Amino acid sequence: MNLHTQAALMRERLYLRSPQTIQAARHFTRDTLHAWGVRDRHDDMLLCVSELATNALRHGVPRGRGYLLRLIGTDSTVRIEVHDSGPGLSRIAGRPPGRGLTIVGALSDGWGVLPRSPGKVVWCEVVHR
Repeated sequence: MNLHTQAALMRERLYLRSPQTIQAARHFTRDTLHAWGVRDRHDDMLLCVSELATNALRHGVPRGRGYLLRLIGTDSTVRIEVHDSGPGLSRIAGRPPGRGLTIVGALSDGWGVLPRSPGKVVWCEVVHR
């Protein structure tokens, strides 16, 4: 299925709390981008996935839980969301971003944090051709 023939597509996968999931999340993203026919900015998106998943593991996923990686694609944008059940927005709101979110901010065309119960969703969007 080619992304350019669809209004919006979505894929998601749940990962357990483990550092080994970062590589699995990158592979899932790479395979999804390929399936959707996204032709550019793969490296930017893969690094954003790595940083968002790493932040979730380090700061947002309580022991015994996991995180959800959701990819939403349109003709021109891929939105990357990482959902966790850890402490809410208080760990991010009102603070300058750390190294990982600074990288996400530099590579993406926008990023932010949304509340969820429990936890939060940290997202970024990358515009592509």
